[in-house]
Amino acid sequence: MASLDALIAPRLAALEPSRQRRLLLPADPALIDVASNDYLGLSRHPQLIERACQWAHRHGSGSRASRLVTGTSADLLALEEKLAAFKGTEAALIFATGYQLNSSVLPALFELGSDKHGPLVFTDRLNHASLHAGCQGLKQIRFRHNDLAHLDELLTTNPGSLRFIITESVFSMDGDTADVPALAALAARHNAILYLDEAHATGVLGPQGKGLAALAPGRVPVVMGTLGKALGSAGAYVAGSRALIDWLVNRCAGFIYSTAPAPAALGAVEAALELVPGMDAERARLAQMADSLRTTLQASGYDTLASTTQIVPAIMGDAAAALAAAQRLRASGLLAVAIRPPTVPAGSARLRFALSTALSDAAFERVLTSVAQLKR
Repeated sequence: MASLDALIAPRLAALEPSRQRRLLLPADPALIDVASNDYLGLSRHPQLIERACQWAHRHGSGSRASRLVTGTSADLLALEEKLAAFKGTEAALIFATGYQLNSSVLPALFELGSDKHGPLVFTDRLNHASLHAGCQGLKQIRFRHNDLAHLDELLTTNPGSLRFIITESVFSMDGDTADVPALAALAARHNAILYLDEAHATGVLGPQGKGLAALAPGRVPVVMGTLGKALGSAGAYVAGSRALIDWLVNRCAGFIYSTAPAPAALGAVEAALELVPGMDAERARLAQMADSLRTTLQASGYDTLASTTQIVPAIMGDAAAALAAAQRLRASGLLAVAIRPPTVPAGSARLRFALSTALSDAAFERVLTSVAQLKR
């Protein structure tokens, strides 16, 4: 009989020399966390915790079944209406995770093409892995990162009956943003459909934290985002027309065959949607913190790429250097994570700082001091 472990062991060993083997380590609560995506500190907000408990008492600890069986409650439908109103769309649909959403919604949309070869898919080179997973089986026409002139050229030279532009609004590893109004205009000019991943923009950017799609109202037909990160809970959503959501309910395998999200997580989302529009002061402070961190890193000689958001990379080069820098920060009381290939391109291993307004002023000063002394 074949030994599965015997097949696995040499593959794991091959990851060691390049420092690419990953391990699960418990987060140390004694450290100052500059790695999580809890951008507005809502994961521990008492209002979210209280509402999560209320939903759990009302609906139970689990959802019991998929949405099309018994996993849909009147409260969940009302929550999706609130999400749609927040995003300025006709309807919204909630999924268990962002990866599940992107990897299953995109194939459901690609079914709409009449060409036997499938639709043409234009993707930013730095798109998240979940977006690439959703495009599996199709040849991606990749444009240079945030280079809309290159995208325009590719759209011009690759005509088709159904074409999708797929990108993020905030890129999770580089912390830079896409020009969403310009993308929407480009998509309209070429009769293409824009699919926008707002995972790291929802709650943080745009008017009242509604994301960058709000800068192009009515011109981004498919918008997704996560319910963790700035919203402090768990899960994901896709927002768009009523017809889009009805199609996904009927054809999206990741939705049809998955158990509905846990009620407690949904209750926390409901509370977050009530809080986020009024958190302009927190968003302004988060932006100021990110500016200060970039300034400190750059003064120490670190490249922060084109970051303009709460995500701030510090390029270290190879994986060993990134791991060593993370260890030095840990020794000074900070939890920062080294991001290594294949998550990022070879030669661009980095520390990825993800800031949160949960950090006190004193804690953030410690962050700046530790970062300034990092090379020493």
